[in-house]
Amino acid sequence: MKNVLITGASGDIGGQIAKSFLAKGYFAILIYNAHTPKIEHKNVCAFKCDLTNEYELELTIKKIYSKFGHVDCLINCAGVSLFGQIQDLTEQQYQFVLDSNLKSAMFATKYVSKIMIGQKSGKIINISSMWGKVGASVESVYSASKGALNAFTLAIAKELAPSGICVNAVCPGLIKGKMNAHLNKAEIGALVESTPLGRIGTPKDVADLVVFLASDKANFITGQIISVDGGLGGNSAF
Repeated sequence: MKNVLITGASGDIGGQIAKSFLAKGYFAILIYNAHTPKIEHKNVCAFKCDLTNEYELELTIKKIYSKFGHVDCLINCAGVSLFGQIQDLTEQQYQFVLDSNLKSAMFATKYVSKIMIGQKSGKIINISSMWGKVGASVESVYSASKGALNAFTLAIAKELAPSGICVNAVCPGLIKGKMNAHLNKAEIGALVESTPLGRIGTPKDVADLVVFLASDKANFITGQIISVDGGLGGNSAF
């Protein structure tokens, strides 16, 4: 049985990703911090860990390796959003967003890749955002953190390729869930209108792509930043 390690599985997208992997016969290892993932399944094991604390994360991944022996796929899905003008940004907010969205993925990759290098195989998939590619007004720090995550993906894909490890990023657009709670009906309507496919995406739309990238069918795909946004990211009208 293959093991998938998922951070941020208590969120809408992360939770669906976990469920989709379970449906494919994977064993899901979940790392969470503030919110316990609400996924009841015999093939699930959860570990509490502050992903922004490198020492705590290293110990947690060592426990996971000791218990399970191998990690076939890492999904870096943990993250936070920040909505507001740059003039109102505090240093604490900036640091929290960068730590949550970038540092956590970088250090999870650091320690899990050591396992995968020994295996000479593995898949790492970073959940980024459309805004990391095109930028979002009043979400500058969030956009910057996801843009940096995309750059990290491109770099680490080259670094880990000789060990047979594929690294890609998935960039969701407007997806139904709590992360878009700050948008009102008019704002959501404008985004939907600017989306060529004419609808809001679902967590399953994202999870389907992630599961594909983790499969053997994607063994020659690495170093890619792939959008799942209904065409919104390529539409200058928004």
